[in-house]
Amino acid sequence: MNGTRRMEIDCIGLFVHNMETMVKFYRDIIGLKTNWNGEPNADFEAGKCRLIMFGRNDFENMISTSFNYPGGLNGTMEIAFNMNFYNDVDKEYKRLMDLGVKCVFPPTTMPWGQRTCYVADPEGNLLEIGSFGK
Repeated sequence: MNGTRRMEIDCIGLFVHNMETMVKFYRDIIGLKTNWNGEPNADFEAGKCRLIMFGRNDFENMISTSFNYPGGLNGTMEIAFNMNFYNDVDKEYKRLMDLGVKCVFPPTTMPWGQRTCYVADPEGNLLEIGSFGK
């Protein structure tokens, strides 16, 4: 891509119904770092990419547009977390289950060599926890 501008993902944004619940989940359960102090948006450190959250009503008011949001488990997208080894996936899954996180798909080694599982955040967004490192 000589001379062509290359776009990189800066952040993934979630529009959330209950900011406080979602911040507590991603900070206290998942373990992402944030300096959120009750503002309308939250910004999390998530490796090379950031995760941001913005209240659904705040976003709609800002751009004067209404949206329909999925309810229940949201199969629209996922946030994928990479672990170093297969057993890390199992340990993280067990930790999350012990904390009462909703299981969507238990740890399974897939035919393409990835060990993966899915859980859901409090608003039904899918989180994948996986590893290609045996």
